[in-house]
Amino acid sequence: MSRFNMKVTPEIEKLTQICLENDKLDLSLYGKYDVKRGLRDLNGKGVLAGLTQISNVQATKIVDGKEVPCAGKLSYRGYDIKDLTRGFINDRRFGFEEVTYLLLFGKLPNQEELNEFSGILADQRTLPRNFVRDVIMKAPSRDIMNALSRSVLTLYSYDKDPDNIQLDNVLRQCINLISVFPLLSVYAYQAYNHYEKGKSLYIHQPKRELSTAENILRLLRPDKKYTALEAEILDIALILHMEHGGGNNSTFTTHVVSSSGTDTYSAIAAALGSLKGPKHGGANIKVVKMFNDMRKHVHDYSDEDEVRTYLRKLLHKEAFDKRGLIYGMGHAIYSVSDPRAEVFKGYVEQLAREKGRMKDYQLYEAVERLAPQVIAEERKIYKGVSANVDFYSGFVYSMLDLPLELYTPMFAIARIVGWSAHRMEELINVDKIIRPAYKNVLPEAEYIPLADR
Repeated sequence: MSRFNMKVTPEIEKLTQICLENDKLDLSLYGKYDVKRGLRDLNGKGVLAGLTQISNVQATKIVDGKEVPCAGKLSYRGYDIKDLTRGFINDRRFGFEEVTYLLLFGKLPNQEELNEFSGILADQRTLPRNFVRDVIMKAPSRDIMNALSRSVLTLYSYDKDPDNIQLDNVLRQCINLISVFPLLSVYAYQAYNHYEKGKSLYIHQPKRELSTAENILRLLRPDKKYTALEAEILDIALILHMEHGGGNNSTFTTHVVSSSGTDTYSAIAAALGSLKGPKHGGANIKVVKMFNDMRKHVHDYSDEDEVRTYLRKLLHKEAFDKRGLIYGMGHAIYSVSDPRAEVFKGYVEQLAREKGRMKDYQLYEAVERLAPQVIAEERKIYKGVSANVDFYSGFVYSMLDLPLELYTPMFAIARIVGWSAHRMEELINVDKIIRPAYKNVLPEAEYIPLADR
């Protein structure tokens, strides 16, 4: 056999049944002991599991002494995400490097600081000698996230001081990983595309003077060409995915693993494993596949009744993957609106016009408008439902001709910045934390709450 493989035998099925019989919990105990599954209660209210000043997510406000839903807000180090992205677009400049500085160091850089920091990132945008050949090209993975994790863990072996968690050393490691994540991701895809799918192999070198977004498109495309609008929108996509508070699954993982004192490579590999899950970083792939199926069954995109019928079939588990979900709608925190989706929407329309895909854009717009109505009619909901960032990001990536295999790695290329900021924050503050004693622990067991999505 060319691949490591073990079939599911009758013996394995029998052992699985034993697991099912002995690992089930009485779900009423979650209520009895006030344990929040996924660190959220039924109404979506989060559980305070830590403190952070890296970013803030707001979905409610106090009116007459009561907490009520409001338009979602996301701020990076106190700066509203809408204001940040608006400034980059209005000035026609790339913002990934600037926002990376903001998240890592807590303030916006002046021009001199930005130039110096961008130069550091550019200088680090290189891999060890023969790394591409010996690590990435050998045993290419069908899943680029797994390839990315393997590369990160292998870089530990190339680091002369990998276990040193002094802040200056960790910052060095984080900046290096931020710089090389685009290379690791795109090269892993090129290896997969060549060895697994039989396509031509392209390994382009990044250019020092280009932004992160420009280099990603340059590395990916055979002719290394891209339009200004394509690069600008990819830059915005990366900024929107960089950070989302300390409670999302992968960032919570970063805090937990970093608190043990482990090395940077292990902490980031753990975060990658969390992000890979379809309930976290892989969600936009589901949105794209759902719309692909929708196009096969909805013949007139302007016919709202036809669109509604398909959406009801989704909820009734009669369409697409029959999971009863309308992917891209709803969020663990936001109810009225997801600010990232709102930012995306205006730029998505521009790109759809450039790419000649306005018909597809109109279908997305119709689903965004009709889905909350259909969900409200068919389901008992505890808060509002609106489009989340995954709803439009997959559409953007498809218009940028990014392969599906790179959708979640693109999330990782952005989120490594947030993980790095949170790792630094955790290491700076971990020794000052006084851990409270656990209360209401069930007899003879330890129950560890899961992070939210």
